[in-house]
Amino acid sequence: MDATRVTEHPTYERPQQGVDPTDPRGALLRTPTPTRAPGAGALPLQGAQARAGDTPGAARPSGPEPAGPGPEHAQPAAAAEPDRLRPRPVPEAIPLQPGGEQGVRGGQERRTGQGPAPGRPTPMRRDGDRLRFVGAATRRIARGLDLDEIVMGLCRATVPTFSDAILVYLRDPLPVGDERPMGPVVLRLRRTDRIPEDRDTEGGFAPLPQSQQPEPWELADLASVTAELCEVRPGGALAEVLRGVRPVFADAPAARAALPDLLGAGGDLVIPSGQRAILAPLRGRRRVIGAAVFLRRPDRIAFETDDLLVAAQLATHSALGIDKAVLYGREAYIADELQRTMLPETLPRPTGVRLASRYLPAAETARVGGDWYDAIPLPGSRVALVVGDVMGHSMTSAAIMGQLRTTAQTLAGLDLPPQEVLHHLDEQAQRLGTDRMATCLYAVYDPVSHRITIANAGHPPPVLLHLGGEAEVLRVPAGAPIGVGGVDFEAVELDAPAGATLLLYTDGLVESRLRDVWTGIEQLREKLAATAALTGPDHPPPLEALCDEVLDMLGPGDRDDDIALLAARFDGIAPSDVAYWFLEPEDAAPGKARRLARRQLERWGLEEHIDSVQLLVSEVVTNAVRYASRPVTLRLLRTDVLRCEVGDDVPQLPRLRQARATDEGGRGLYLVNRMARRWGATRLSTGKVVWFELNR
Repeated sequence: MDATRVTEHPTYERPQQGVDPTDPRGALLRTPTPTRAPGAGALPLQGAQARAGDTPGAARPSGPEPAGPGPEHAQPAAAAEPDRLRPRPVPEAIPLQPGGEQGVRGGQERRTGQGPAPGRPTPMRRDGDRLRFVGAATRRIARGLDLDEIVMGLCRATVPTFSDAILVYLRDPLPVGDERPMGPVVLRLRRTDRIPEDRDTEGGFAPLPQSQQPEPWELADLASVTAELCEVRPGGALAEVLRGVRPVFADAPAARAALPDLLGAGGDLVIPSGQRAILAPLRGRRRVIGAAVFLRRPDRIAFETDDLLVAAQLATHSALGIDKAVLYGREAYIADELQRTMLPETLPRPTGVRLASRYLPAAETARVGGDWYDAIPLPGSRVALVVGDVMGHSMTSAAIMGQLRTTAQTLAGLDLPPQEVLHHLDEQAQRLGTDRMATCLYAVYDPVSHRITIANAGHPPPVLLHLGGEAEVLRVPAGAPIGVGGVDFEAVELDAPAGATLLLYTDGLVESRLRDVWTGIEQLREKLAATAALTGPDHPPPLEALCDEVLDMLGPGDRDDDIALLAARFDGIAPSDVAYWFLEPEDAAPGKARRLARRQLERWGLEEHIDSVQLLVSEVVTNAVRYASRPVTLRLLRTDVLRCEVGDDVPQLPRLRQARATDEGGRGLYLVNRMARRWGATRLSTGKVVWFELNR
């Protein structure tokens, strides 16, 4: 049989002598290879020459042996005792080291003359044992996805099967990909692991005899007696060992000089005498990223030369896994940052409406997606509410989503109607590519008129929760998705009563493999009604708590897509807090505007703001009537601030500039900028609006 080919077969196991059957590792212990009695006329099977059909620990039947050589894979013991031996597949866990007849003879170790302690691993003596151990260990290491899981997998795979303790050092910081680290190479102790010293006998570990009590270094925490940080000096002994890549025994001259640099002053307490420690560099795809130290107790058989190959395999697989984990962590960080920058960091606080939002990715491994939401303040105290979904969950989908979101913000700044915004988004999606498709819902809420205008492009319909607790699915024409091209979008205008809550969402909230869209929408409507019933008919539920309750409706199998959720509570502006006038574009308009503003402020009891408002209104109206050809609008709004808006039919926006000493004009906006809390100018489809705010 070729020693390089190893095939896993079902093994037959029986309880091992001297091992507590309640030991949780007992299922992993194997009985030593059977040894024939002296004079049997046959040599014991060794290493890879052992047949795959030979069962470790199986007793031979009494009586004369059958004549003739017999079949190669015959198992007489299994046939003679069918009730005592039960076949089962090799466990996925890592097998403990079986002892060979060369290492244990008569129940005693050949080198120490002492019997193995109960529950203690015995040394690996056969090539097949090492191959099986390396295969199981590398499978366990490969299961890890992040850095901590891979390092822990290395520790758990080697302790106690291969070594009694392990120390893992990694570079700090770890280089990513092709980065060339600057500065000195620093190794940090990432993790230590060792065999527990005392366990309750009910937990499966019997106490060690007095003669086999651990050494003082074993009772101490390895991390407390070794250095946490180690700087690798160029040209030093540690740098030479790491550059050599191959594992070395601790008693080798190079390792004796390198270990004090790695472990620090307490290294002498950690390293046992003889070949009971291995220093293995961890080399990734392009550079050494750390080192691992495997330790065995002084009372245990020392490492052998073949164990260096095992340590090399463990170090190589661990280093490559760490390299991949670091790259994955960088990709996850980039994905998180991309998603965070694509979505609004904070929502605005427009007048007459309160907002709350949530975003959930489809899965931890797919952190970016095409879902987005937005809230954009508009002139006249209005606000645009947007939610959309680009097909896919890749970086490409997130990039397209970012472009569409930017386009929507630009179009909203032009104060275009919702259906026109969707039309331009459709054209933009076609320019990005033929297969760039998305759904989008665009709504504009006016707190003064208590109305909302909605246009839909293939998106799930919004749900309106009334103050009395009734949840209504708004009937909005669905339209075609963005990117189809050649379709018209239709907008509808609906009532938005004060106290009502509008919920905009993506299909990930209501659609999954377990339910269709309309079933999910009905469940959402029922969830909103049930939540509103808890606070009573006169008090709407808190907005943040409402979003959390909506997300609670998701079951374990309901996360097939990422979710974007935007909730808007309509407070509105009462008619008594609004004053609106039309002014003809004539020279008398500024004086008339001052008188109208003065009377309205007196009605509101804001006499302390009369002088400031009159001055600013006069300057803004003067600029408007100078160029306007149609009536100028003047509106005062009383909310948490005092807001004044002046509109005209000229699209050019005013710009703040510093007037020269000889100029007769040009100081109006300078006064507005100095005296107002905030001010701005917004272009409309019919002209522009210049506004300013004063603290009440």
